[in-house]
Amino acid sequence: MNKYIIIVILGALSFGMLSSFAKIAYGEGYSPAEITLTQALSGTIILWSIAIFKRLKNGTKLQLNWRLLLAGTTMGSSAYTYYLSVAYIPASLAIVLLMQITWLSILVDWIFFKKKPSAIEISSALFIILGTVLAGNLLDLNSANISFKGIALSLLSAILYTLYIVFTSKIGKETPMFEKSALMTSGSAMIIFLINCEAITNSTHLDFGLLQWGTFLAVFGTVIPPICFTVGMPKIGAGLSSVLLTLELPAAVFCAHIILGEKVTFLQLIGIAIMLGAIVYLNISKNKKENAIKSKTAVC
Repeated sequence: MNKYIIIVILGALSFGMLSSFAKIAYGEGYSPAEITLTQALSGTIILWSIAIFKRLKNGTKLQLNWRLLLAGTTMGSSAYTYYLSVAYIPASLAIVLLMQITWLSILVDWIFFKKKPSAIEISSALFIILGTVLAGNLLDLNSANISFKGIALSLLSAILYTLYIVFTSKIGKETPMFEKSALMTSGSAMIIFLINCEAITNSTHLDFGLLQWGTFLAVFGTVIPPICFTVGMPKIGAGLSSVLLTLELPAAVFCAHIILGEKVTFLQLIGIAIMLGAIVYLNISKNKKENAIKSKTAVC
């Protein structure tokens, strides 16, 4: 089991380091539009190659699901706005704001699926918001010289990513993992191109360096994490998996500090600890509740 725990951790860490490297790419003159589109296209090619190879090996036909293609537009929009926010605010703040997906998912379930949040979910959401204020140094924005535009973009990314999670959990359950990922990544590439059509067609940076960055980010952000999660999660269970996924947050902050030299204060570390504690507690509580329901069903 320890081997599969490490595999899931590697997937989470892989996600966490992306924003820091994206910021390095900006320093080389590439734009968020160029980076996100190249990443999405590279990921699409890699995932479709794997999906087609597996279908040929099994002797079966590909199953195209247009709903997954449309759902992928939320993933692309989220990736673009997230990478765009990193151009305005520290990478460590961007990931803190993106982690609002935890309580945003609860809100979406309440508004659209009439699933009233429990007391534990409400209290966890409040602690996440408190931790965000501290971790993001949001009490002292003026002296920190932080862009409100960057904050807005990062929060928009969190909302779009929440929709992506909802769509992923509701549709395409019968579609094989690589095909599902390939379809959604295709939708992601399409929406990024449509949003930035003029900028992309007039770009003067479409060179080998951009291809290198796009492929690198695609491998570590689009290919490796899904493979790690698919291999490891069934072996260790949903409860432990959801806890391990929170490592994406400290990984992103650590990378931003080490690679980019972004300052992290003790108060911010306390905020991150509060956020992680609230998310872990919420996931453990959900897992216990689900196991209790399964036990009652089995007895009946």
